[in-house]
Amino acid sequence: MKLTKPRLALICGILCISIFPILVKLKLTPGLISAFYRMFFAVILLLPYVIITKNFKLPKTKFLLLAALCGVLFSSDVAVWNIAIQDSSATQASLLTNLSPVWVGIGSFLFLKSKPATNFWIGTIVSLFGMVTLVGFSFFLELNFNQAFLFAVLSGILYSIYLLVSKNVLSDVDVLSFMTISLIASSIYLGILCYCLNESFTGFSDTGWFVLVLQAVICQLCAWLSVSYATQHMRATRVSLSLLSQAVITAVLAWMLLEEQITLQMIFGGIILLFGIRITFYDKTISLKKV
Repeated sequence: MKLTKPRLALICGILCISIFPILVKLKLTPGLISAFYRMFFAVILLLPYVIITKNFKLPKTKFLLLAALCGVLFSSDVAVWNIAIQDSSATQASLLTNLSPVWVGIGSFLFLKSKPATNFWIGTIVSLFGMVTLVGFSFFLELNFNQAFLFAVLSGILYSIYLLVSKNVLSDVDVLSFMTISLIASSIYLGILCYCLNESFTGFSDTGWFVLVLQAVICQLCAWLSVSYATQHMRATRVSLSLLSQAVITAVLAWMLLEEQITLQMIFGGIILLFGIRITFYDKTISLKKV
């Protein structure tokens, strides 16, 4: 498999995203306000750059509105994911929100001209089996549909819609312009939401503020500039399924930094999950009859 620029960008984005659940799990700031500052600090850093370098191009009204919608979708995804992480384990929340490939595949099949290939569905099945193995079969057999579980699944649905819409927008809008519009919409939307819910915008520790800035720089700007670039040049289905590997990296980091348990079963599940992702990158269509 050749490491092209889009694939390298995707790998970089996945590594940057993997750190995010660990930072949120520290609970130095509330989940919703954390999502707001992640977007707000990111746009403060990005906006001067695109203005000075003249890299911002105002798109047509249709794509401007769609880019703003992407901002609302993505910020909603991050907000509910933050709450899910803080109310459960970083590993569990990451795994459940990464059910998004299923929703992306179904959405692509229903709404996009580019239909998921056979390899995508095979890879999805293998990866989801690996995910279930990683998190434990007993968890799925004895599910308690609490707020954390529902929010994690909702996060995956919101993210899948975001991926499908952004794929359409990025076909006509460059990555930096898209990110700028999306982040402005995200900041306004989450700012209003936090104000209406009486969230406190101040009063955090120095470490808390540092983590918020870190989220904006690493988990938002670096991660999503990379992922957006990959989405622009790759299939949305392939990008969404590749992001499943983020859950494996997060599980390892949670074990190292948060002392969350990691077992041989989780390692085995992670290997299966990554193998499923690799199947989607196989250029020749896999024949089920031959298999």
